[in-house]
Formats: sequence, C-alpha cells, structure tokens
Amino acid sequence: MKAPWFLALCFFILPVSGQEDRFAFPSVEAEASLPGVGPLRRFEGLMKRWPEMRAKWATEVEADQMSVVFLGDSITQGWGTSLPDRFPGMKSANRGIGGDTTRGMLVRLDDVLSLNPSAIVMLMGTNDLEIGLEPPVAAENVKLILAAIKAHDPKVPVVLCQVFPSSPEKSRPKEKVQALNRLYADLVRGDEQVTLLDTWTLFAGADGEADPQWFKDLLHLNPAGYDRWTAALRPVLATLGFLETERVESPVEEGYVSLFNGKDLTGWGFRPTPPRKQNKMVPRPDAPVFVEVTEAVDFDGKTTSDDGRYAAINGRLVVKTPAEGRRIQQLWTTEEFDGDFILKLEFRATPNADSGVFIRQPQLQCRDYPLAGPYKDLKNYQPQDWNELIVTVQDGKARATCNGEVLEEAMEVPPTGPIGLEGDRGQMEYRNLRIKKLN
Repeated sequence: MKAPWFLALCFFILPVSGQEDRFAFPSVEAEASLPGVGPLRRFEGLMKRWPEMRAKWATEVEADQMSVVFLGDSITQGWGTSLPDRFPGMKSANRGIGGDTTRGMLVRLDDVLSLNPSAIVMLMGTNDLEIGLEPPVAAENVKLILAAIKAHDPKVPVVLCQVFPSSPEKSRPKEKVQALNRLYADLVRGDEQVTLLDTWTLFAGADGEADPQWFKDLLHLNPAGYDRWTAALRPVLATLGFLETERVESPVEEGYVSLFNGKDLTGWGFRPTPPRKQNKMVPRPDAPVFVEVTEAVDFDGKTTSDDGRYAAINGRLVVKTPAEGRRIQQLWTTEEFDGDFILKLEFRATPNADSGVFIRQPQLQCRDYPLAGPYKDLKNYQPQDWNELIVTVQDGKARATCNGEVLEEAMEVPPTGPIGLEGDRGQMEYRNLRIKKLN
C-alpha cells in the first residue's frame, strides 16, 4: 500500500495533456509541490533523457514484473542491456538515468515500484554533490525513497551501494563522498531489509579518490570497473536467492571428514562467550556490537542460526552482512579436535568484509584481504570469488596458506579445541569445509 504523498506523485501530470507529458521533466513551478529536498538537477541532457527513457519503460512494465531493479544515475545506466549476461538466470531491469539526483529518483520512483520488484539495487548521490548539495540533503531523499519502498512492500530486499569515490576535479571531493556514505550507514543501521555494500573501498585509491584503473574519467566505470562491481554484487544476490540457486556438492578427499553438509548447520552452534568488561563511556553509534552468549546452542538440522546471521544456502555456509554495520560473533563446531590435522576450506568475501577462522582458540584473519588486510600483497587472491584456505596444525603450531601463498608460518594453537567462524562486517561465505586428522 503506497503512502498518500507517493500515490499523488505516481500520477503527477503536467497541465498539458498527452501520455508523453506524464513523463516530462517537472517544471520549476511543479517542482515545489513534489516530495523531497534540494533542487532537481537541470541540464539539457538530463531533461531530454528523462521523458524519453521513462516513456520507453512504461511500455515494458508488464514484461519487467518481479525483476531485480537497478535504480541510479549514469553509472547505473552504464550497465546498459548487459545485466542478463552479467547475472545469468536473474530477471533484471535497468532504471538508471544519466545525470539524475536522489530527488529525481524519488520523483520517478514509480518506474521501479510499478514493476513490483523482487529486489532493488541502488546507487545514488554523486550528482547531488556535483550540483553543490550537502550530504544531508541527499541522505534525506534516500530516506524518503526507502520509506516509499517499505510502504509499497515491507519485505522487498534493498542493496544500497555506497557512493563511489570520484575526484575534486569532478566537484565530488572525497570528504563529501565519505560524509554521505556515513549518513547512508547511519540511515540503514539496524534495518534488516537493507544490505549496505562497501563499494567505496572497492573503488578507492590509496588517496581516497577514484582509482584510475577502474574508471574511464574518475567518475564513470570502465569495463574492468563494471566487472568489479558485478563480482561485488554477486555474493549478496546469491544470498538473497537470485543467483547460484542450485546446491553444489563439495567433494571430500579420501581421509578427510566434512565439517559442513551443505544443507544445514548440523555440527555447528554458539558457545558461551567470556564476560566482557563494562565500558562506562557512551558507545559510538557505529561501534561494533559484540554478541554475548550465556548458554551453548546447537543448530543440528536447522538451516539458519537462531538470530538468522549464519545460514546454509545451497552448499554455502553464509555469514550475512550485519544490519548493525559490525556485529562480532562466532559459530563453532560442536566437536573439538586434538592432535595434528589439516583443515581445508574455501571462502568468498564481499568488499572489505572482515571475518576469521578460529583454530581451537586463536583467530586466523579471514577477510577480503586486499582491502581489509592484513595480507594485502597476495598475488593469487581472487577478489569477491572463491579462495582456498589450508591450515596445517603440527606440534602446537598452525601453518596457513591462501591459494598457496603463506599467511602464517607458525601460529601457536592450544592442544585441543573447536573450529570457529567469525562474523564482523560484510558478508562471508564458506564451503567445502573438511578436516583430516594426522595422528
């Protein structure tokens, strides 16, 4: 059910009659009565594209029902018609208009909601900065967009991409971009309907500006940049159920025992956490949430943990992106392992994701290494793709490699204990977890 102001917006028509006038760019006079804050961006290219593209989309409403809809500006428009090839098997629709701002997208949001989307991927805000609007203005419009989406469908998943880095020469200084991204994070913190994807770190250089290797002009992506954005979105869309929908069976070599059956969390659970010291200082809004567990909980036969954070999805053990931004907790095997062994697994991380694999007790950092560290110089790491982690424990020390490159040569571990998987920020996935006892 649509909110009253949005219902009026959907049927906004200029005084002139005719179907094409329904999609005309609002006049300055009409703009005053439309929802949102800040002026609409007005330049010839945008004002010409707006009615042309919206009128075309109106003829495709029936065909595009239940699509995963991409909403944005020229960077989204730049996907063109490639979405079906980049996300095979997923019905998709592109609703990006070059030059558009957050308020413009709010005004034309019916282009999206009329499709009754299965999910919405949003990238917006960079053009607001270009025309001199302050970050809180864009954040307010995004707030209104999310409210309208929720009024239409309180369960449709939304993937909100952080504003990409750009350049001061494009009138998009890094300080403004980062401020806007912080406001977006504050806006969706605690909202289970929205997944925030770190696409700023994904495309930023060491100076915090656009990394030229991904951009053709420090604003718009080049082909390699679109490949990188595709790879970043794919794990999230798989977790939402739009990609990789068939369960993949993981092979187990002779001598190894599987730790994860691929269909549920049998053999895994939460363990009591040590008591934490009380912090008397007022916590920051973006401070990590430390999950405290008082009693052990097993998840045998369950496809998700009780809080929904850990899930078995088509052969993958998924640690979902926390709505809080950072939520630190561990899932443990119910079995403990002594003696020497070899642990093998594959993992996939969204951009800048932070997780870890616990070897009995000590933590081996398992992250999106190039962005999150600490092993930033790996040559064989596959960003946002599957990587193999092998940990060999002998004589109280663990040697760990990622795709054959050494992470830790001799990490000390206790004589016995479980295997644990930590969640912190971003989404982490694990598959083909198996162990071989050496003695």
